[in-house]
Amino acid sequence: MGTDESERGFGVLFEDDSVLVANKPTGVATQAPPGIDSLEVRIRRYLAPDAEGSLYLGIPHRLDRPVSGAIVFAKTRRAARQLSKQLERRTVGKRYWACVERVVEPLEGTWTDYLHKVYGQPRAMVVEGTHPGGQEAVLSYRTLGFHTAGSWLEIELQTGRTHQIRIQAGSRQHPVLGDELYGSRVTFGTPTSDERQRPIALHARTLEFMHPTTRERILIAAPTPPTWDELGLNEHTPA
Repeated sequence: MGTDESERGFGVLFEDDSVLVANKPTGVATQAPPGIDSLEVRIRRYLAPDAEGSLYLGIPHRLDRPVSGAIVFAKTRRAARQLSKQLERRTVGKRYWACVERVVEPLEGTWTDYLHKVYGQPRAMVVEGTHPGGQEAVLSYRTLGFHTAGSWLEIELQTGRTHQIRIQAGSRQHPVLGDELYGSRVTFGTPTSDERQRPIALHARTLEFMHPTTRERILIAAPTPPTWDELGLNEHTPA
């Protein structure tokens, strides 16, 4: 386990006998079919280079491929059960940073919508509350600062729906930078012809949970990728 981050393909934010919290890079799926690279594959290779196939690794939650940041994996079945219960009860604290187009007003607030996952497509959409497939989606946000194209937000999810932050922001004409799927026309990161490798300016900044063994409250903060350094973030209101 002495490899560095460039060799592992992910950052290690916290690790013990029960859990591993990784800093997921953009462009990598959390989990994928056999034979396809994923964060799960990389972690298995890191933990057990000679026996990755037989290693137990629980995945209680996921991050979208273009999203970076903190994500927890369970190294034992007991830890997986405990973490899954916390996620179901919404006692896991998750805060995201998002850079979106245009200045969001008011500077802080709550967004509530009903979302429906589009059948056969990797996206979701906003629907009426009476829609039979609609699920309530609620998040709170506050403005941390600004960048040349809009606002820098900190977001806390109160529900966990498919592409929730991305679709709720995009439906309000504040798409996450680089998120073409939900309306962004502002590029983010290094341009690439492979859509799967294109990052978006959405980062799982902090993850807080009760340790499944020690019962201590664990708070992890994930550094942003180098692409964020190019945004020119500041805490002053734009002119």
